[in-house]
Amino acid sequence: MSATVSFNVPSAHGPKDVTVSYARVGHGEPLVLLHGIGHHRQAWDPVVDILATERDVITVDLPGFGASPALPAGLAYDLPTTYSVLGALFEALDLDRPHVAGNSLGGLLALELGREKLVRSVTTFSPAGFWTEAERRYAFGVLLAMRGIAQRLPLPLVEQLSRSAAGRTALTSTIYGRPARRAPQAVVAETLALARATGFEATLRAGTTVRFTDTLPGLPVTVAWGTRDRLLVRRQGVRAKQLIPHARLVRLPGCGHCPMNDDPALVARVILDGSR
Repeated sequence: MSATVSFNVPSAHGPKDVTVSYARVGHGEPLVLLHGIGHHRQAWDPVVDILATERDVITVDLPGFGASPALPAGLAYDLPTTYSVLGALFEALDLDRPHVAGNSLGGLLALELGREKLVRSVTTFSPAGFWTEAERRYAFGVLLAMRGIAQRLPLPLVEQLSRSAAGRTALTSTIYGRPARRAPQAVVAETLALARATGFEATLRAGTTVRFTDTLPGLPVTVAWGTRDRLLVRRQGVRAKQLIPHARLVRLPGCGHCPMNDDPALVARVILDGSR
């Protein structure tokens, strides 16, 4: 069941009130799941029930995405602000260094939380920040095109397309390796989430100079990459492994950029193994 929590985050103009929407289920050690840009916490739905048998699972809508309101004026959508927000969220939910797993932007945020020593393990799926400049420009161009299409498509047409495997493929093949497996209602919901994300442009602008460069010593790290990732190509996973030598690099056969729906059992196993 979804809920919201509000807390203060420091800014140059004094504390700002931030509200975040989240869902929590299961039992065991806490595990926070972070989605990518333009997505929402429901991206993790295919794996939540599996994870909840062994973890206290908290799925989060990042500020300006999903059901979470935009950040208040005076707070930027940059990495320092976002991991400050997540650190404050952990305090508000009484989470003491939870495990964290993230996809794409969420993967980069998970790594940043690890660098800040706010988490006890990091599992990432196609994390941002290991690109060349050309690869970044390509990915940002694709994301902007996806956003434009989502904003222009009338809802009745999205609903019609979602009812067929071919239509779901047309709408989501950029991020899924097996798009026909995505449920029709999920495709409609995530298309609307992409179109309505108030934090999209500001987050994308903040990412133009982002590169992850920390080795995260002493922290368990897993980096997983789908073999069908069309947004962030999988050679970026090799770069991540070179930068973080102790990281476990996992190949996800047949999976796309958002692998949670392509192979829920495999993704859940990677997360559980990485958060022991």
